[in-house]
Amino acid sequence: MESQLKYRKRMDAIFKNVRSRGYKFLMEHESKEVLKIYTIPTTRERLAVDANDAIKSANTIGYPVVLKICSPRIVHKSDIGGVIIGIHTPKEVKEAYRKIIKNMSAKAPEAKILGILVQEEVPKGFEVIVGAVRDPQFGPVVMFGLGGVFVEVLKDVSFRLAPLTKNEAFKMIKETKGFKILEGLRGEKPADLNALTGVITKVGEIITDLPEVMEIDINPLIVFNKGLVAVDARIIIKDRL
Repeated sequence: MESQLKYRKRMDAIFKNVRSRGYKFLMEHESKEVLKIYTIPTTRERLAVDANDAIKSANTIGYPVVLKICSPRIVHKSDIGGVIIGIHTPKEVKEAYRKIIKNMSAKAPEAKILGILVQEEVPKGFEVIVGAVRDPQFGPVVMFGLGGVFVEVLKDVSFRLAPLTKNEAFKMIKETKGFKILEGLRGEKPADLNALTGVITKVGEIITDLPEVMEIDINPLIVFNKGLVAVDARIIIKDRL
């Protein structure tokens, strides 16, 4: 009970901070704080406010790293040069930081920049998306599908009402055409479906437990042969309860 109260206070502080900025959505690192409270693995990352801070963060996290713009006005960061991957040295961190700031000045000069997120670069795996929405008719609904650009192109997704069991989550995965890929094709090792069903059920818990949360989007969630990690996440909340 004591740990639940502590977690509730942490989430209340996050939501209060977001509303104080006049927004209804959590930044990536704030969204991941909520995921971590629900024991969903996320990338190691730190928010840097200048190039030297970014170098210190990268040295702490360990190379290679990814740099991402952190701005409440920018949703699709990659589209305007707000993401640089494959950074291996402090010099490259400084260059990438300056390049992202330059890109923002040219392509989104009106955007308020909170900093740049320095994030560990994770190895390749299966990209999936896990999300949830508070539907006005059906209530909390969880969604699963192939992640990255595939969710937009193939629209291969499945849905369930929340909360749901791990068995129901596994059925969601099996309903998608992407299940064959996750099982392992042509000698490839299969994805960790047990860990994946766990994340799906936990997303269902978040949207069920927290009346403030209207929408959750984890894309991509990288699933390995053993384990997984949320690389990007976004949570939308109500203006007020």
